[in-house]
Amino acid sequence: MKKMKPKLNMAALFLCATTLMTACTPSDEKPESAQAVEKTNLNGPQDAKEVEAFADPLFAEVMKKHNVNGSNFVVVKDGKVLVNKGYGYADKEKKTPVDKNTVFQIGSVTKTFTGLAANQLADQGKINLHEDIQTYLGGMKIPNKTEKKLTMFDLLTYTPGFDFPDIASYYSPENATKDMPMKQFILDHMPTVVRPPGEAYTYDNFGFLLAGYAIENVSGMPFHQYMDKNVFKPLGMNSTSVRLTPELNNRMAAHYNLAGELVPMDWNAPTDGPQGSIISTGEDMAKYLTMLLQKGKYGDKQLVSEKTAEQMFTYQVVADKSIPQTTVGGFEGYRNELANGQRVVIKGGNVTGHQSLIVVAPEKNTAFYMSYNHESVLMSMDVYEAFMDHYFPETKTLEKPVYVHLDEKDAEKYVGLYQNTRFMFLKSKFSYADGKLQMETGTGKHTFKMITPLLFEDESGNKLAFKKDHRGSIEYFYYNTMEGNHFGSDSQKIHEKQPFSDVAEGSKYKSFIDDLHALDIMGAKSGSLFEPQASMTQREFADVLLRAQGWYGIPWAFDGMKRQLQTGFPSFDPNAIITRQTAAVMIQALKELKPASKVQLSGQTDASAVEAVTALVSQGVIDPDTTVQADGSVDFRSNQPLLRQEAAALLDKAFGHYALPLPIK
Repeated sequence: MKKMKPKLNMAALFLCATTLMTACTPSDEKPESAQAVEKTNLNGPQDAKEVEAFADPLFAEVMKKHNVNGSNFVVVKDGKVLVNKGYGYADKEKKTPVDKNTVFQIGSVTKTFTGLAANQLADQGKINLHEDIQTYLGGMKIPNKTEKKLTMFDLLTYTPGFDFPDIASYYSPENATKDMPMKQFILDHMPTVVRPPGEAYTYDNFGFLLAGYAIENVSGMPFHQYMDKNVFKPLGMNSTSVRLTPELNNRMAAHYNLAGELVPMDWNAPTDGPQGSIISTGEDMAKYLTMLLQKGKYGDKQLVSEKTAEQMFTYQVVADKSIPQTTVGGFEGYRNELANGQRVVIKGGNVTGHQSLIVVAPEKNTAFYMSYNHESVLMSMDVYEAFMDHYFPETKTLEKPVYVHLDEKDAEKYVGLYQNTRFMFLKSKFSYADGKLQMETGTGKHTFKMITPLLFEDESGNKLAFKKDHRGSIEYFYYNTMEGNHFGSDSQKIHEKQPFSDVAEGSKYKSFIDDLHALDIMGAKSGSLFEPQASMTQREFADVLLRAQGWYGIPWAFDGMKRQLQTGFPSFDPNAIITRQTAAVMIQALKELKPASKVQLSGQTDASAVEAVTALVSQGVIDPDTTVQADGSVDFRSNQPLLRQEAAALLDKAFGHYALPLPIK
């Protein structure tokens, strides 16, 4: 989970938030320590001194590479803690070193604790994982547009089908001093189930918040008290808490952003955050890993049954048998290519200024945990890759897949526009050419060869799996790559809706209007009519602009977008009729477009809007009635009111079809 900053870098956000991801384009370059591994025991780490000899230079290297000030690292094998130490500074200004007692916010790693608690209650017969979740909510009703009930199993496997899975993601420094109960927060921010539960994998913060409330309601005690009594105390995790306490706050590692700047600590709302509010130390997380590897047992305490513990490590949702996605314990399978053929479950966590990761290899009875005071996930992925390559190197040569020719008729079921079920700004368009699928995204184009009717591979060897819905139709895909954060959720096919009767079949604006209608960005103005020639107010355009941007329903991001919009356009007048040049300024503020080439504008454009209009025109973000004249000039009709059909064209080109620059010299 990741908080939006007022000044947004959209490329950075592709790897953000979520669970998980932040910062920048992933690097294929391995750390030198991973390239020059020594001969190791294939059964994993055995000797504490050897693990330190491996870890010390690795952390020195990756911390320098990613500008990280401080990190901890815990390795557990066969019930024994081999390494539990800190590297660098918890606070670089005060020169406070990280040690095993330094407190970090573990972010979404919290979800594995929530999964553990829910499975505890299932073991006790107090929760049936496959019963309607409303049974455990004390009368609370969940809006559901499908015919399938929502269960705890769906919540814990990231498959509840909510329209806004991040509606629970509210973060600010002020929340640390407030007490906000879960029940009212949920009632005030309730999403709707729009996909049949269990059908699609969508990284979901609200689902785990709801699971936490069910735990609270069934147990009869606040979530933080339940966790203290039934998880933390039995494990002796005395420096772990769902809530921020003064003592733990005093030991908290400072928070640093991507630029290495000190930033305030954010806290989530509500106060108890089953989706991401736990804080802990290396000392305590070593106990948690020990319990997990010992199949739910720690000392004389059995927190969950052995069968349940194994289920928490067993993938319940997969895109393909070779592409695991989620377990019923909150663990995931992203970046599975780094597992070197081992069964590995992982869970990452990200909050403002802190990053965490758990990696568990059950068959090898090995696990590690790390946290560090920086926002980029890339360091943790470097450590994951180096650890697996060192202790569990690939022992088999992977056979090159045999590709199957895809004919044009069979390709029809795959082609079309898809939208990520979590990050709505991530859209992918599939087409067919020469026996292959072509995919266009906001970050580039890819070609896919078919291995089986549902499994494809791109030019770099990354797998893409299509998934069917409850009717047996191709409805989703999952792309096993870090690019664009596609690995964090399935993407869903966008289907055309009933066309508007007042938009002519031959209209050059029809495709843009239909696209935005299908994506629920821009619908009817009155009744069932689109009114293509109608004007818009600045407020109306801002609303559809933010929807087109794709952050609608993600509070921290949506608020950041609004701030960025206001920064780029301080003279916002919500009731004024919007002009074309004003729309250009607002699009540029969010899209951060820069002129791609020299453009000669004709007609009248206010000086304050020249850069924005030039940027849109040079990037090809123009409506069909804006043309390049013989002399190379372009009349954007800047001071004319923006018509609804023109708004549809500009927004679809800016945020939907990845416009290419115009051939203007």
